[in-house]
Amino acid sequence: MATEQRPNWADILKRRLANSKGDEKSEEEKKSEETELFSKYYTEWKGGSDSGNSYKTIPRFYYRLPAEDEVLLQKLREESRAVFLQRKSRELLDNEELQNLWFLLDKHQVPPLTGEEAMINYEAYLQVGEKAGSKCKKFFTARVYAKLLHSDPYGRISIMQFFNYVMRKVWLHQTRIGLSLYDVAGQGYLRESDLENYILELIPTLPQLDGLEKSFYSFYVCTAVRKFFFFLDPLRTGKIKIQDILACSFLDDLLELRDEELSKESQESNWFSAPSALRVYGQYLNLDKDHNGMLSKEELSRYGTATLTSVFLDRVFQECLTYEGEMDYKTYLDFVLALENRKEPAALQYIFKLLDMENQGHLNVFSLNYFFRAIQEQIKLHGQEPVSFQDVKDEIFDMVKPKDPYKITLQDLVNSCQGDTVVSILIDLNGFWTYENREVLVANDSDSGSSGVGGSSMADFDDT
Repeated sequence: MATEQRPNWADILKRRLANSKGDEKSEEEKKSEETELFSKYYTEWKGGSDSGNSYKTIPRFYYRLPAEDEVLLQKLREESRAVFLQRKSRELLDNEELQNLWFLLDKHQVPPLTGEEAMINYEAYLQVGEKAGSKCKKFFTARVYAKLLHSDPYGRISIMQFFNYVMRKVWLHQTRIGLSLYDVAGQGYLRESDLENYILELIPTLPQLDGLEKSFYSFYVCTAVRKFFFFLDPLRTGKIKIQDILACSFLDDLLELRDEELSKESQESNWFSAPSALRVYGQYLNLDKDHNGMLSKEELSRYGTATLTSVFLDRVFQECLTYEGEMDYKTYLDFVLALENRKEPAALQYIFKLLDMENQGHLNVFSLNYFFRAIQEQIKLHGQEPVSFQDVKDEIFDMVKPKDPYKITLQDLVNSCQGDTVVSILIDLNGFWTYENREVLVANDSDSGSSGVGGSSMADFDDT
């Protein structure tokens, strides 16, 4: 049996080199060969020259969600998500690791102090990063350092600012994981029922809500959830991205209720506080004169200073969800959020939809006149001289400065930063009176230090 002789690679390479020297190719030939080789390898990479089977090599990018009757697949999906979130949770810094990080930062501070703040330079910053452990590695980058570098003459950053940055990042990730546990669909958003469950289970952890009776929990949860959906779900899809929840300040306001010594002023200005929720629900009960749990147009007309026009209230009941012509608590919450936050784009969108009777996407002179006539009628009822619509119309267009001089869009209102004033003039006699007497009110404020606009009423209107 003949033995297989191994090729002499040195001789082969020498011959190949000699042939290449003797057979110089032109640039065009080299380019042609390169194209041929590329086509060959690309075809092989795609799975052969059979283009009819190319679909087999396309990576899968869609995975169908399990149907309701596929219980096993649903359980598998839930378990795999839970394991994934647990793993992500373990990657976060715990309290002990955060304390260790603070100790290292304090140990490596670089003098002199800036005021009372300890500082650290880039070299010491990198040293801390090496000692802090693998979990901290992502925080010790040049990008983070540059982000926190301001005007220190020695090129240092504040240790406290850096530590607060780390704490904020850890908190955001913890909260994201916490919210994701309620994401039943696993698609990165929360439905209304998901957010309700999250807030309901959060209540016992918030000391400022300790005084709430359990019978009020469902109304509190409804009140809290509506703010999220009113502002973060403008298209009314019934779901909110977890990313949007984290990006807005509402969660900060809600978790502020963990502070046992929260001031009275902070509680009153916080929509999620117990006093605020009880105020809104109490107003609803006070308006509900027949105690059927719903509000009619007549009952809603007494909202606030009872100066909303009848025409505007007609539009509310035409456009908003009602039950046999009456409004429930959830719809009432949207109404309150819109009227209490008239400067916000979401609130202006709500009111604009009511003013845009023909659903044209803009307000013209006819729309303005239609709503302002109701204001003029109320002015007459108070025995005052009616105000010229022509003057009011000119003032509105001057304030808004719309792109089209004959119509006002929602975007025009938002861009003008005068949208709250415009809608108040059109829907609320008290709002119109406040605008008309703004100079007098400002003078009164400066003279007496009183609240002026906030304390104005129709009694004042009668005296003017």
